[in-house]
Amino acid sequence: MSKNKPKKPAPAQTEAQIESRNAAALARVAEMTDADGLRNLMANAERLGVEPVRDAAFRRPAAVQSDGEEGSVENAVWQMIHAVEQIKREAAGKTIRLSYLRRDIQKVGEARAIGKIVAKPGPSERFDELMARSLPGYTAEAIVLSHPDDFDEDTRAAATARLTEAGVDPATLMT
Repeated sequence: MSKNKPKKPAPAQTEAQIESRNAAALARVAEMTDADGLRNLMANAERLGVEPVRDAAFRRPAAVQSDGEEGSVENAVWQMIHAVEQIKREAAGKTIRLSYLRRDIQKVGEARAIGKIVAKPGPSERFDELMARSLPGYTAEAIVLSHPDDFDEDTRAAATARLTEAGVDPATLMT
């Protein structure tokens, strides 16, 4: 006879228990400031199929790690950078930095670097990645429209056209 007893399966959780667990996880996300802890929570939420927690945990590191004053164009650009780097991390299984954009920001600043991206013909790879994740608010185009005083008319028009072409109502992204 074996000394090891067969393990009993864990009791199934009720719907109320699952909702309570998910609500607690969502509340915890808002308070977390550790990017690695948030990535761990994101992975667990994805494994358990809890999309609201996964989405909240995805957005939080971008906010926690971002530079600049909240609401500024600088802060929005760094949130976009961290969001895209997280998408690339998930796809590649390792950290991938947007080094060209980071270098450009050091040379010309956040607003001009984003303006150059929007002025290029056709959507960038970052735009496509963010749109595939239903995150149009993190695109360079959305940043331009959310901070219109920092960009010229041609850049704003290009941003509006690109978002409209992608099926996003630019008015929903303007602050």
